[in-house]
Amino acid sequence: MLERVIIAGFGGQGVIFLGKLIAQACMHEGRNVTYFPAYGPEVRGGKANCHVVVSSDEIFSPVVAAADTLVVMNQPSWDYFLPRLKPDGLAVVNASLIAPAGQGDGQALVPVPATDVAKQLGDVRAANMVMLGAHNHVRRLVSVDALLAGLRAALGDRKAGLFDLNRQAVHKGIEAAETALAASDQPSP
Repeated sequence: MLERVIIAGFGGQGVIFLGKLIAQACMHEGRNVTYFPAYGPEVRGGKANCHVVVSSDEIFSPVVAAADTLVVMNQPSWDYFLPRLKPDGLAVVNASLIAPAGQGDGQALVPVPATDVAKQLGDVRAANMVMLGAHNHVRRLVSVDALLAGLRAALGDRKAGLFDLNRQAVHKGIEAAETALAASDQPSP
């Protein structure tokens, strides 16, 4: 098992947190994991991305040169990282902010209206958790229970009041991924 993921968006969209949750949940389930965040000095509003590699074997580099999966939150990140998606790769995109185009014939696309779903839940900041639920549903990296346990631990006591909203967002992401897969004429990745 080897999954190389690039997660990208603007600073403030929760890209770094999303990657960290994936890495921690996979690590707790006994997989080898690397997590490599990158963001500009301006942080909020600037470019942000992280590389997550999950493997059943030893990992030799945390840098993802060719991604099995892109999880993309905004149009500039889509335009920038699409060339790094493998020919048979998967792209989970925030369809609220991205008009995806340019992917190859063998690449699977799962459009998830993450920002719109998060707004319906009452907090646009939950869009990253919508994407987390969608990505994990398609790739089946860990159980939903493991994701939610990792989320609860990451929020801690100080932000425990945010858990229910984020739990709902993860489940809405799963529903959105199911809807996108059912509507597409492409096979499930």
